[in-house]
Amino acid sequence: MQLRSKFKQFGGSLEYYTHDSHVNNAPMTFSIFLPEQIKNTKLPVLYWLSGLTCTEENFMIKAGATRMAAELGLVIVCMDTSPRNLGIEGEDDSYDFGSGAGFYLNATDPKWSKHYNMYDYVIDELPELIQKHFNVNDKRSISGHSMGGHGALSIGLRNPKNYLSISAFSPIVAPTQTPWGQKAFSGYLGNNVDDWNKYDSCELIKKSKLTLPVLIDQGTDDEFLNEYLKPELFQNICEEYNYPIKLRYQHGYDHSYYFISTFIDEHLQFHSSHLHNI
Repeated sequence: MQLRSKFKQFGGSLEYYTHDSHVNNAPMTFSIFLPEQIKNTKLPVLYWLSGLTCTEENFMIKAGATRMAAELGLVIVCMDTSPRNLGIEGEDDSYDFGSGAGFYLNATDPKWSKHYNMYDYVIDELPELIQKHFNVNDKRSISGHSMGGHGALSIGLRNPKNYLSISAFSPIVAPTQTPWGQKAFSGYLGNNVDDWNKYDSCELIKKSKLTLPVLIDQGTDDEFLNEYLKPELFQNICEEYNYPIKLRYQHGYDHSYYFISTFIDEHLQFHSSHLHNI
């Protein structure tokens, strides 16, 4: 693991690393914000999953989350959204597939399966690395935006014992029913619908045996709302299966980090209430 850069911020430390990922068979990058309190006590971790085209930098630079994380004593970890520069034909041809668009799944198509295993990376490899090298405890929550909102929901719902809370901004809640998900799933997973359903939050609600606290914020002026996001599908299935969630429609907000930065403090406080009060 190699430290690329380090910055003091709000008394803590914002650090950027590169390491060799065994599940992705490629170098991966992540960022981590370490509040000052970590010098004296083990702290819980919020894992942030970013959206299409993003790297490990976008959230740390644009969301304005580290001030509140410093106050609350929350470590934040952000990872790149895919491996990169692998020489796979077509990996850089579009913004919504390949580089920057790993969709937080384990690819089964032979062209992608050697390197595109972001599900295992988020669930196992990166948390193990964080536990080994930083003064964190075993309490963790998960959050994300857009494609990363899909990742946070689907990963949290599939692994409820791993996390204490889930939140999302503008998530792709039903990827099997929308263009972004259909393109990614057919490319990474082939045409087996059962494989697709493993990563569809609406389908996962039907099989949930444990419930986690879930907070979702969605802007009403989001340009992707009606075609790509469809939060009402998730709300309806949660109501049908009695899975409690809090879905808030924020009037006039779009899909951007201006939206995220407006409400990120509330998401951090939401997670902190579960991570610090067990």
